[in-house]
Parts: sequence; C-alpha cells; structure tokens
Amino acid sequence: MNDEPILIARNVHKTYIMGARKLEVLRDVSLSVRRGEFLALRGASGAGKSTLLHLLGGLDLPNEGEVIFDNQNLGQLSRNKLTQLRNRRVGFIFQAYHLLPELSAIENVIIPARMARVAFDVVVPRARRLLERVGLGQRMEHRPYELSGGEQQRVAIARALINEPDLVLADEPTGNLDSHTGDEIIQLLTTLRTERQTTLIMATHDATIAARAPRVINVVDGQLA
Repeated sequence: MNDEPILIARNVHKTYIMGARKLEVLRDVSLSVRRGEFLALRGASGAGKSTLLHLLGGLDLPNEGEVIFDNQNLGQLSRNKLTQLRNRRVGFIFQAYHLLPELSAIENVIIPARMARVAFDVVVPRARRLLERVGLGQRMEHRPYELSGGEQQRVAIARALINEPDLVLADEPTGNLDSHTGDEIIQLLTTLRTERQTTLIMATHDATIAARAPRVINVVDGQLA
C-alpha cells in the first residue's frame, strides 16, 4: 500500500434544507485515505455514513470544506469533468443493488464501461471475466429477478469494477443479505481489492463486518469519533 493519500476531506459540512427544517448531516469532517487502503466507516443508521460516501465519490458536494481526489478538488470540477471522474475512476456498490431489471447480469455490468465509451469488443470479455471471478459464470444471461440477493450483489460488485477504478465505495453492501452470504460478499470484496490494489471504503452499521477492515472510523452524529 502506498502512503500517498488518494482522498482527502477537509472540514467538510453537509446540510440539507427540508422545507422550514435544516438538517445538519455532517459537521467539520476531516479524513485522509491512503492509496490502496481498506477503510470501514462504522455507525448507526442516520449517523452520516452514506452522505460522507456520496461526498467522497463526488455524487454530492459539501456546503463547506473540500474533498480532494488524487490532487483534484471535486468542488472545482465542471459537471462534465465530475461525471467523467465518477464513471472512470470510482466504483459504487449500493445496499439496494440498483440493477436494471430488464437487462441481463452481463448487460448490467457493462453499462459504466459503455458510458465511458470503452469498445464493445473490449468490455464484453472484461465483463465475462469479472462475472466468472465473482462466481456467476453460469448466470451471465440471467435477469435480476432470476438471481438471489447475494448473486445480485455480486453483479453489482462486477459492475463497480468494470472500469478498473482507483476507488470503490461500498454503502452497506451486506445490509440486505443474511449473515453467511454477507460474509461471502465481504470476503469477495477484500480479495478483489487486494488483487487489484484498489482503495476500498465501506460504510456499515455492523461491528463484525467493520472489523474485517484494517482501519475503522466511527461516525457519530455527523462527526468522526
């Protein structure tokens, strides 16, 4: 693992306005993540973990403070540049999978690569290799409704890795799975991360899952404890 930080958050605040109500989700959060590191953000529901992941991955921007990804200030990038960065350098894995129901497993996996304009004859073999690697070599043409929750999450992992990202952000990746399947998913994620030297940040409320990471940071009421 390289000691150079790939991701830095400095004095980040995030507040949402909901009608007459002001909801302060993150307060003065600062964080540095080394290239190739595996970090778990542990906290209860509503603590601010998902919001922090969204800011770190450029899905949202802070009201105050800054997020630096590989020496680029995300708040200073144009909308197009930020979209390209997310697509090509960041892989997202969500609790709810977010697979398109009308597409097969392999079609879901190749979506980010096609958005990045990777040639079809390049991306399809890459998607097949990834699906085989996550144990779905025989399920590539199945649609999400034909797959179990664990299998759908494996498709989501392959999709997150299709553009060979520098950073993978996993938001409660085992939240909809039983403990055995969840453990298999975490083992798969950590193995793939080691093989590819990818930086992995995972948000979870589960202390057992968080303990699989070499570094754990607790998120409490919008602050890092």
